Amino acid sequence: MPEEQVLRRLHDRHRLWAVLAVLAALVIAAGSLTPGSEMPTNLPWDKFNHFVGYAGLAGLVGLAGLPLGRTFVFVVLYGIFIEYLQIPVPGRSGGDWADILANSLGAATAVLVLAGIRRYLLR
Repeated sequence: MPEEQVLRRLHDRHRLWAVLAVLAALVIAAGSLTPGSEMPTNLPWDKFNHFVGYAGLAGLVGLAGLPLGRTFVFVVLYGIFIEYLQIPVPGRSGGDWADILANSLGAATAVLVLAGIRRYLLR
C-alpha cells in the first residue's frame, strides 16, 4: 500500500481518533482527580505515567485532525488545568511543575513523532 494511502486511511478515521481522545482525556481526569488514598500503590514512576498519558492524548488529538501546533498547546493547557484541579483533592499535590513538565514532554514527543510520520509518508 503506498504511503499516501496509509496517511489517507489514518485521516479518514478522524472521528474515531476524536472519540478515543475524549475518552483518554476523561481517563486522565479520573485518574488525576482520584484521592491519594484510593490510588494504587504499585504504579510505575509517577513522571513516566504523566509522560505516557499525555503522549497518548496528544497522539490521539493529532490523529483526530487538530493541527500539530494546536494539538501541543491544547494538551499542555489541559495538563495544566488538570494539575490545578488536583489542588483540593485529598492526598494529591496539585500544581506540581514537575508533573506539568512531564505532561508537556510527553505531548511534545507525540507531536514530533506524528510530524515525522507525516513527513515520511508525504515525501
